[in-house]
Amino acid sequence: MAAVNPRKLTEPRGKTLSIHVVTWNVASAAPPLDLSDLLQLNKENLSVDMYVIGLQEMNCGIMSLLSDTAFEDPWSSFFMDVLSPLTFVKVSSVRMQGLLLLFFAKHQHLPFVQILSTKSTPTGLFGYWGNKGGINICLKLYGYYVSIINCHLPPHMANNDQRLQHFDRILEMQNFEGQNIPNILDHDLILWFGDMNFRIEDFGLHFVRESIKNRCYSDLWEKDQLSIAKKHDPLLREFQEGPLLFPPTYKFDKNSNNYDTSEKKRKPAWTDRILWRLKRQPQANPHTPRLPAPHFCLTLRSYVSHMVYCISDHKPVTSTFDLELKPLVSAPLITLIPEGLWTMENDMLISYSLTPDFLSSPWDWIGLYKVGLRHINDYVSYVWVRDNQVSFNDGLSQVYFNVSDIPETEDQFLLCYYSNSLHSVVGISKPFKIQPGSSLAEDLLGEAQPHI
Repeated sequence: MAAVNPRKLTEPRGKTLSIHVVTWNVASAAPPLDLSDLLQLNKENLSVDMYVIGLQEMNCGIMSLLSDTAFEDPWSSFFMDVLSPLTFVKVSSVRMQGLLLLFFAKHQHLPFVQILSTKSTPTGLFGYWGNKGGINICLKLYGYYVSIINCHLPPHMANNDQRLQHFDRILEMQNFEGQNIPNILDHDLILWFGDMNFRIEDFGLHFVRESIKNRCYSDLWEKDQLSIAKKHDPLLREFQEGPLLFPPTYKFDKNSNNYDTSEKKRKPAWTDRILWRLKRQPQANPHTPRLPAPHFCLTLRSYVSHMVYCISDHKPVTSTFDLELKPLVSAPLITLIPEGLWTMENDMLISYSLTPDFLSSPWDWIGLYKVGLRHINDYVSYVWVRDNQVSFNDGLSQVYFNVSDIPETEDQFLLCYYSNSLHSVVGISKPFKIQPGSSLAEDLLGEAQPHI
């Protein structure tokens, strides 16, 4: 893990980050009109710092996939529309056929989130088809390694062994050859969720439904296939889960809260799960004093299903976590300072300082964004730092924005420094306003555009 910057004379103070995790098999449905309950937006004091959203069985027909390749898929667009006005930015996403994984963070956290890798592991037909499997985002969060996995495992009661094999295969495939990233089991935190398709063994349909009706879940837990597997698999046992205090989330008649009334009458089950695993601490050696572990603690605040949504035969499940940590990276690599008063009629100067261990690239750029940006490519204008550099001295550089690139609006704006080598935002300014001038210049953007 990255060491604390030795230049910092004071210990970084601890932080508590609230992370809201969503898993939902949407059964090819379009987004509903309102996702407030799912995202906790109906709570008076919303204190979420990051959203982790995993969907399964998105519409993955040929025409849909072609359209989503050229444009954002409807679900991603919907989440961005809802969350961007609340200062959440889509930091990363990965898709494999019907699987989608999205990671959002409030913009003040962007310089401390480094996306290291995204990965897809198909386990479907003959182990190569992507209708089943897992997708992963590996990132560094305030210097700690975090892996996020959204999965869809094989269905049906009889395929429990196959589910466990796929679970192991997804875990085994999360290696990052040729990159300076530790094995996933050495990551500080793994969040693993999705439609895991584990079922309730032994009990008949009538008993299961009566137990659900009377909210007697404890008997059903004992026959839940995932709960049983954790008793026998030491590695799986390391993954924790909150108590299942909500009804089984599968299988419902669409557009209702009634369990399956079709001829098949499938037995209800907790197929949709959210697990987590914290890194094992090394065992103390009697001859070597044990080093104190960095402060890194995850607490489950809620684990619930959302019965209000009926577009699918699954109900969505969410967990909210409090992640307490002592940052290993407590200062951004770049500090951005807009100089003076920004107006719409003059070239504007930006000063920025670099930490000694940051290596800039000719392909680094600074973007000008409206507050409420949806994702990092959602800039209003930008400059290449080397092309527009005015001056450079020890630790301080200056670049300018041409007047033609300054927008003719009085919105709140941000500046973000994007590092091409780190594939991440490494510096962000405080919000500021652009003042109108006596004359407005025409907005002319350059032909070359930065691309991530």
